[in-house]
Amino acid sequence: MRLTKFTDLALRAVMRLAVSEQAGPLTTREVAEAMDVPYAHMAKAITRLQHLGVLEARRGRGGGLGLTGLGRQASVGWLVRKLEGQGEVVACDGDPPCPLRGACRLRRALADAQEAFYASLDALTVADLVASPTGPVLIGLTGRRAE
Repeated sequence: MRLTKFTDLALRAVMRLAVSEQAGPLTTREVAEAMDVPYAHMAKAITRLQHLGVLEARRGRGGGLGLTGLGRQASVGWLVRKLEGQGEVVACDGDPPCPLRGACRLRRALADAQEAFYASLDALTVADLVASPTGPVLIGLTGRRAE
């Protein structure tokens, strides 16, 4: 199973924000710089995370991004499912459709494997992801890019 780059970026943003809460809120640009990714890509991930209720953005003095209660407590499996969507591992009904789709055992096996992958992430929270040694590394990240 391979995650999309978008999901990977969103997870890294959540992790970075989880460890920044003690030092104060960060902006989207600061998160993008710390993760060394283009601002536009990070902005899209941040917007999606806000729509999911994982992040909130506060404007003005003292504003910035912060995790919501859901963002701190949600399982990583739930978050990955929401970011990846409901797609199947293989496109049996694609164009052209697979001629085996009516009698294929592979589709069910891959769906079961995908669910097992997500289930293994269900036991983890964002707090688990940022525990030592990851948290201190995330805190020390500084950006090099400001696109």
